[in-house]
Amino acid sequence: MSLFARAFAASCCDYRRLARRRLPQFLFDYIDGGANAEQTLAANSADFRQLQLRQRVLRDVSQCDTAGELIGQPASLPLALAPLGMAGLFARRGEARAASAAARCGVPFSLSSVGICSLTEVHAASAQPCWFQLYMLRDRNIVQDVLRNAWAQGCRTLLFTVDLAVAGIRRRDQRNGMHDPGWRGRCYKTWQLLQRPAWLMDVGLLGRPHHFANLSQCLANPADINGFKAWLDAQFDPSVTWADIRWLRQQWPGKLLLKGILEVDDALLALDCGADGMVLSNHGGRQLDGVSSSVAQLPSVVQALGGRLPVLLDGGVRSGVDVFKALALGAQGVLIGRPWAWALAAGGQPAVEQLLHGFKQELAVTMALCGVNRIEQIDRQMLRQTPLGPVSG
Repeated sequence: MSLFARAFAASCCDYRRLARRRLPQFLFDYIDGGANAEQTLAANSADFRQLQLRQRVLRDVSQCDTAGELIGQPASLPLALAPLGMAGLFARRGEARAASAAARCGVPFSLSSVGICSLTEVHAASAQPCWFQLYMLRDRNIVQDVLRNAWAQGCRTLLFTVDLAVAGIRRRDQRNGMHDPGWRGRCYKTWQLLQRPAWLMDVGLLGRPHHFANLSQCLANPADINGFKAWLDAQFDPSVTWADIRWLRQQWPGKLLLKGILEVDDALLALDCGADGMVLSNHGGRQLDGVSSSVAQLPSVVQALGGRLPVLLDGGVRSGVDVFKALALGAQGVLIGRPWAWALAAGGQPAVEQLLHGFKQELAVTMALCGVNRIEQIDRQMLRQTPLGPVSG
């Protein structure tokens, strides 16, 4: 992508279009796709569009301030970059570049345990500790080792993903040969790679090594991606229950956020297990297709928790206007995933910074036109009644 093209990218749609031009098809679809018929993926964004704002006029909005706090951490706007697996394949050393962009823009960055870059590399690039994401693995000794390493590296906030008991069915990945280790799958992916020579040189060759650095001690040959994937698939534990979360609470002395909760009953159980917060999420529509959008569930979950547990919203956030709507419905902040992945693929660190500046500007303008100056002034009164009101029963 040319510098000229990136300079005129103004929205998530622009970055998505540019990312599609740059990435091999299987990688673009890995970012872009959802589960099954992708109904929940579509609903995540569509339901934000149903929410109507109330414009207010003749208010003194000369001092709009988007700064807020996310789980006790100051942020220039109430937004964090969500953990994304394999982001180091979207751009050369992608997680490190995105973390640096987040630090420069004053927002938290979350590193996936199946990211390409290590915690050490990410912290060196950003000069600040990141949030760390982890799944429950069958081998609890590995979980403990990873947690100890994250704490020693300076991480104080753990995002623990709870909605991946089994992997969702992702049709795009199947069509692109992502799950086919045989010669047909290899040939098809190779053909896709050859269509993107710039990516092949910049990321495929110069961006090495390509392995899950934060779990590299678990395999003799961490560079064997197929072997690593087979090991990781075998390590995902569908027998995990809330008792394991209570065990995890004992292992981790920092902030513990449970990511992937969608229903009121589970939100209350998260509170009971000693979580410090939760991320209301359907995994970006990549797990169970046909469930509600995250934003549709937000009012009822916030109402049930009654302020006892901070809620971050993940899924469908595509602008600063969406950030405002989430805050109006009671979220403390939001996580964005696909938007920063698209921007990273489109133009590396500068594009991620540009994206975040755009979110901040959009949020500030929305605040001003709704008649508020500070994040804490945003409430349900900023929205008209919509089909996404509180859900009973």
